Parts: sequence; C-alpha cells; structure tokens
Amino acid sequence: MSGLRDNWRIILLVVLALGSTVTLLVPGATVATGDNATAQTNGTNASEGGFTNLQYGIQLDGGSRIRAPIVGITAENVDFNATGSPDISDTNETREVEEALISHLDVDEVDVEARPPTNPSETGTVEVFTRNATHAQLVTALQQEGYDVTQNDVRDGVTRTTREEMVGVLDQRISASALTGVNVQSARSPTGRNYIVIEAPGRDIEDLESIVDDRGIVRLYAVYPASNGTYVRKQVATQADFTSIGDARQTERGGYSVSVSLKDSVADRFTRDMQEVGFTQQTVCTYSPESANGSSVSDPSEQNYGCMVTTLNGEVVFNANVVSGLAEQFQTGRFTDDPTFSMETPEREQARNLELSLKAGQALPAPLDTSPDAAQTTSLEPALADQFKINSLITGIIAVIAVSIVVYLRYGDPRVAVPMIVTALSEVLLLLGFVSVIQFPINLSHIAGFIAVIGTGVDDLIIIADEILQREGVATGRVFQNRFRKAFWVIGAAAATTIIAMSPLTVLGLGDLTGFAIITIVGVLIGVLITRPAYGDILRRLVLDDEERSE
Repeated sequence: MSGLRDNWRIILLVVLALGSTVTLLVPGATVATGDNATAQTNGTNASEGGFTNLQYGIQLDGGSRIRAPIVGITAENVDFNATGSPDISDTNETREVEEALISHLDVDEVDVEARPPTNPSETGTVEVFTRNATHAQLVTALQQEGYDVTQNDVRDGVTRTTREEMVGVLDQRISASALTGVNVQSARSPTGRNYIVIEAPGRDIEDLESIVDDRGIVRLYAVYPASNGTYVRKQVATQADFTSIGDARQTERGGYSVSVSLKDSVADRFTRDMQEVGFTQQTVCTYSPESANGSSVSDPSEQNYGCMVTTLNGEVVFNANVVSGLAEQFQTGRFTDDPTFSMETPEREQARNLELSLKAGQALPAPLDTSPDAAQTTSLEPALADQFKINSLITGIIAVIAVSIVVYLRYGDPRVAVPMIVTALSEVLLLLGFVSVIQFPINLSHIAGFIAVIGTGVDDLIIIADEILQREGVATGRVFQNRFRKAFWVIGAAAATTIIAMSPLTVLGLGDLTGFAIITIVGVLIGVLITRPAYGDILRRLVLDDEERSE
C-alpha cells in the first residue's frame, strides 16, 4: 500500500496511457457526435482515419472548405415598446413592420426579420437579408413607419440569433443528406466580421456549394382562374407553417402520397384562403408552367380549375387538384379540427422526391455571400492530403529522434534519458487519446501543435532533471522534494504564460492558428497535471534508494 501511495502519479500515467491506446486503436472505442455519429452509424469512417480512430481534417484527408459571410444588414435600437418576452401585441407589431418593409424595399417576405427585445434592457432589431437594400433605404423605410433610427443604428451583418439558426439549419441538412463528417460553425475575424465556416473532409467543393446555395424555401400556392381570364397564384403556406411531413406511402388507389400537417395557429387562415379561392369543391388541375406564373388561361371555360402547387426555391415539386373530401372539409370548416392533407402522385419516385424536398426544405434564415470577393473556398485532392499525412508522420519521427539524441548527449546516462523521452512521448499519446475521444479533426496546424508539445515537454523535463541532478548530491527524500518543488514552480509559471499567450488565438477566429493554440494548451495542461509529476516520481526512484525515499 505504501508503494501505491508513493507512486500513484506513475500509476495514473500508465492507466491513462493504456486508455488512450484503447481509444486510438480499438474500433468503436470512441463515441462520435454530430455528423461523425451519422457516419459511423452508416458503417463508414467519416474521415477514413485508417487503423486508428483519429479523425482527419481536409488538410490530411482531402476535401473542401467554404468560409462565407451572411448576406444582410441589421438595424438596431428599434423600439418595439417591449417590456419583456414578446407578447401578442409585440408579435403583431413586428409582423406589421415586416409587411411594411416588404412593400417599401420591394423584397421577398423571407428576406425581412423583425425581432422584439427579450428583456427590458434591450431594444429590437430589424434584419434584411438581400443585397438590394442599402443602409439608407432601411433607415428611410423604418422612419416612415414611425421608428426613430439613424444611419448609425444600421450595420452590415446579421444578429447572433440568425447566425445560430444558420448553423443549426445547415447541420440538419447535412445530417439528412449523404454528406458525412462535415463540420459547420460560426467564426469571427479579428476585424469583427462574422462568417459561417463549412468543412467537408473527403468531399468536393460542389457538394458544399449545393448545400450553401440551396436556401430551401418551400411555398404552397393556390392557383386558380380570375374573372379576367388569367391565372392567379396565391401563397397559402410556407415551410414554417408545417408541423410534420410524413413518409411517402402507397394509397388504396394504387398511387402514392405524402401527408402534410399544418400548425393549429395557421389552420383557420389556411381554411379561409381555400374558401376565398373557391377550393370548396373538387377541382380540375391541368397544370403547366405558364399557369404558375400568372399567364392567360388556356381554357377559360374551365370553371372548376384549381391547383395546389408546391415549390422549392421557386421550382415546382408538386401540383395536383383538390379532391372532393378535402374540398368538403374546406367548405364546412372541419379542416381546422385536423389540419392534415395528402399530396398524391401516381409514381413512387415522384412521392419520394416530394417527401425529400419538403423535409429538406427548412429554409436558411439568410443566404450566404459566396461571391469571390467575400467568400474563401479551399479544395484539396485526397492524393495530396495523403502526401501531407506521410510527411507529417516523418516530421514527427525526426523530431522525436532529434530530441532523444540531444537528451542522451546532454546526460550521457540512459537511466535519465530514456524515462525522459518515454514520458514526453506518453504526453503525446495522452493528447492523441484526447482528440480521438472528442473526434477532433486533425489538420497540419494540429501536427505543429503536437511537435510544439514534444519540445516544451522535454524542455520542462530537462529543467526538472537539471535542478535535481546537476547540483550537490540528493541525500534524502526531503531534499529531493524541495528541489522538485522549485523546478515545478518554474515550469508551472512557464505553462501559465503559454496558456495566457495562446488563449486569444482560440477565440479570434484565425483559422489554422486556432487549432494550433488548442492543441498546445491541452498538451501543456496534460504535462503540468499528469506527466511532469509522474516524471518526478520516476526520477526519485532513480536517484534515491528505498531508505532515502522514506526520509
């Protein structure tokens, strides 16, 4: 028991090293999260880490990266007279502001978002997600609606809430798509500009652009003939009005259908809209692209013409007539009791495409600015990434050999040099286990961090060894402990300085420097808390016999 108590630091290091080895080499030993979990559920490794559980970034596995700002301008200090969480009156006011701005600025309804404050100390904001609106136009439009705003209240960019929604929607889309191992996050540049960063190891840039460019705006229209012989297209629902999208199922009539449910809060309005356009009896739908765009009716004598048309990003994904049962529900108002209807298609493939379009149709709150002047795109071929991976491994081996030679030449005693090198390498092993457990994708900057950890680790171990061995002989355990404590204060202060110096890099959004800083900080903490104390115990056993250690 005395031996366990005296050497518990060495035992802890050995246990953690064994645990890191398991997480690195045993399949299924790590618990992936997010997109990595999706990839492993499908039986694939998102980053093809090979015989280890490590995840690699695009620099070591190939792939693509997009870093782009969100299109939009924001007016702050808009007084919606809110005194807390938005109540009904606040909601009505923001809706009226949005409708007014749509008219003033001639923009789509999805491109305006008015947000009341969430607590009495804040004011509201108004966001416009389009390149066509200027600061001056937004100020003028708000002033015309009676709000006291100036040019100083309007800035480029969007609110934090919108950025968080963007990241969440992109994550959901990626989870529902064939893409795996993709990382989406919000980043901020040193100049204060905010970006959305999407990284996809092992994927083409086209895969990412298809997600970014597809805003996913779903709309449901009622298309019906007007008295002047033209078709009218009236929007009656959007993706935000849906509560659930069912799976494509075969009907009793041999066709296929997708069930759609609307929110209870919009069921009354939707029913009234259906009554106003005349969808209270079964309709006939002879859809053509011209009819969806308000052109002349090909057959104005068709009095029962009517189509329910669903579009995704302006492209028609479904059109059909109103069946008698649904029309009767609209006529009697019973639709509000169970606001659910089915979109039927003759073929299963059409129904499946409709289902995917609706489920993938959660709209991005705002578009990303992917223009060459604003966005940064990176694409790396897997073959070149493999070469970087091999070169990184070679560089790591050379660093270990070089450090080992210098340490041996410095002390000339394998009893001191070998434990020092083994302890330093165990620090790297613990760090590898850490990134494996959290499934942190490794890039070249992280490799640089590993090499820095090796260098600083050995440097600290040399300080400990010199303080203890290069002075007068160590006669007792108390003398050893005093010298070790003095050396440990030196390396502790150096570690604190390193952590303080690296901390800003973790939050400034400086790209690869962020990863380098994270690896270095974690490595320093592992060294100070685990490996340095363990090396002290190892050195104590080397320089003192059992009797001296007990004194």
